[in-house]
Amino acid sequence: MNTTKNTLITIVGPTAIGKTALSIALANTFNASIISCDSRQFFKEMTIGTAVPEPEELDAAAHYFIQNRSIFETYNVGEFERDALKKLEALFKENPIQIMVGGSGLYIDAVLRGLDYFPEVEQKIREDLVLKLEKNGIEALQQQLKELDIETYNTIALDNPHRIMRALEICIGTQIPYSTFKNKPKKPRNFNSIKVGLNTDRAVIYDRINKRVDSMMSKGLLEEAKNLYAHKNLNALQTVGYRELFSFFDGSFTKDFAISEIKKNTRRFAKRQLTWFKRDESILWFDAIADLKTIKDTIRKKITQIDNTL
Repeated sequence: MNTTKNTLITIVGPTAIGKTALSIALANTFNASIISCDSRQFFKEMTIGTAVPEPEELDAAAHYFIQNRSIFETYNVGEFERDALKKLEALFKENPIQIMVGGSGLYIDAVLRGLDYFPEVEQKIREDLVLKLEKNGIEALQQQLKELDIETYNTIALDNPHRIMRALEICIGTQIPYSTFKNKPKKPRNFNSIKVGLNTDRAVIYDRINKRVDSMMSKGLLEEAKNLYAHKNLNALQTVGYRELFSFFDGSFTKDFAISEIKKNTRRFAKRQLTWFKRDESILWFDAIADLKTIKDTIRKKITQIDNTL
């Protein structure tokens, strides 16, 4: 590929849609490396429940930001933005085309557009919120956010405890509404962006999700979750696939009900992912079963357009 302009190809879409396979195919086509942008896959203790790529997939192309952290470390989207941009700067010196893939919309936006600046707050605030979530449920956090920052309450995904706790810790730690820190001018990026989205019929996505959860259970997700149960209050473990099994270990759920809840909550997660990405009109959408050549040809055409601009 003869191009002089740095371009990041980002692959997005709901969970279980086939993003990993496409990212590897494109990495091999463009001699590129892959920046993983899945916030659940950062942690080395979580493998089965986060659908980390298989060893042969990881060997098929250079991957970064997969299982590079421990659940006992704090790692947020701002730190990921900093680390990913630093890695991309080095990778672009090797090849002007690079790949990013993942379903974590906020983390993708951080790399492509930049984050709003939020002050540092005490870690204990987050710890207290996690305990409140465990003791009183997400409704208590929702009500607290409604009282402290009605603007964020009206716009945030109210079924996402991570987002609610993040907004609350800023409200509590700064005594200023979270919403006042948003939508500030961002630093421009020194690369161009091409975004590719994968989607298909909802029934197909849901069927893939159900089969993936069954596969995870057969691969040992129950044992993986059991090994992490003692640390269930950690922020990294407040995620689908682990929370439900922790409730089984607590005696709140039967095993079969926990599995059905994982499937249901993963389907909801996929729906939220699509809602997030559908807001972005610049994404080039393809059916998950689209011909690989069609996707490659579309990307090559976009790269040519970028290279021909002044």
